[in-house]
Amino acid sequence: MKHRRIPTRRAAIAGGAAAALLGAGLTFQTANASEDAPRPAVKTLSAPAAGNLAAALDRTLGGDAAGAYYDAEAKALVVNVVDEAAARSVREAGGRARLVEHTLAELTSARQTLKSRATIPGTSWAVDPVSNKVVVTADRTVKGADWKKLDQVVKGLGSRAELKRTAGEFTPFLAGGDAIHSGGGRCSLGFNVVKDGAPHFITAGHCGESGSEWSDARGGAAIGTMVDSQFPGNDFALVKYAGDTAHPSEVNLYDGSAQAITKAAEATVGMKVTRSGSTTQVHQGEVTGLNATVNYGSGQVVEGLIQTNVCAEPGDSGGSLFSGDAAVGLTSGGSGDCASGGETFFQPVTEALSTLGAQIG
Repeated sequence: MKHRRIPTRRAAIAGGAAAALLGAGLTFQTANASEDAPRPAVKTLSAPAAGNLAAALDRTLGGDAAGAYYDAEAKALVVNVVDEAAARSVREAGGRARLVEHTLAELTSARQTLKSRATIPGTSWAVDPVSNKVVVTADRTVKGADWKKLDQVVKGLGSRAELKRTAGEFTPFLAGGDAIHSGGGRCSLGFNVVKDGAPHFITAGHCGESGSEWSDARGGAAIGTMVDSQFPGNDFALVKYAGDTAHPSEVNLYDGSAQAITKAAEATVGMKVTRSGSTTQVHQGEVTGLNATVNYGSGQVVEGLIQTNVCAEPGDSGGSLFSGDAAVGLTSGGSGDCASGGETFFQPVTEALSTLGAQIG
């Protein structure tokens, strides 16, 4: 299909001024509309419902898809498209269409270039649908020849990518929701799940190996055994509880209460999320990128992660990322801390459950 391309200046307006347009109660298309026929109303959606609609539209639009994000203030899904035909499909489905320069396929191609030419420890990249670019981030360890190489690769991608610095250092958050302990250190329980009718829980894969035993107190009796662990590449693990006692599907809010978890949901950029972990307890923020690749300083590469601005620290690994009653992610790693901030990455729960053959209990 031949796409209608947007001149450079127009693309900058679409990306850089999107927030201003949304804040004024307008959309890119409303400001430039020439159609006389009334347009379908934009649906009011929860964040999980917006994620489901985004996934459905991605399949429908195919090569015309260019990413999507959730406008939490308007409770609407904003879908990037590259031509008016795709925009009509989005509107008919109840989303808000936004014309942008780059298709998702073009941004994916940029990611492949980064993977083949710039897999450098201390770097990450993720698609940012708001700017319609791949945002590349380098931590404080990327210097000298590595920085020069990374800068050249990003510049070679033109308007499809931009390079940023972060003050911290990308590491898996292992110090060794609720604290769980093993010989390798302390992590956090993610979500209680059920597999083959038996109680299990999921956590981060880098926390331990298959066969390791886990307790809920340092030096305490084992409460379960890790039966599957996937890291690097992915970052999730499954622990089978000892015994058949059912465990509640909820997350500790560290204020004497808990959040019930009834389902798993796909993340959407702009989704408001909460993280619970045994080191820093409960913090909130939002999803800033999807399908992120992280090159941890140890040389271990993890792909397909959720990027957020929610802080975390060592020991929070494996902890719960959720939105309302929906499980969204498992804490993997990042930069910074809960004093200075930074980027934090999460393994999508939906992928972990699908691969492990487990369900939210």
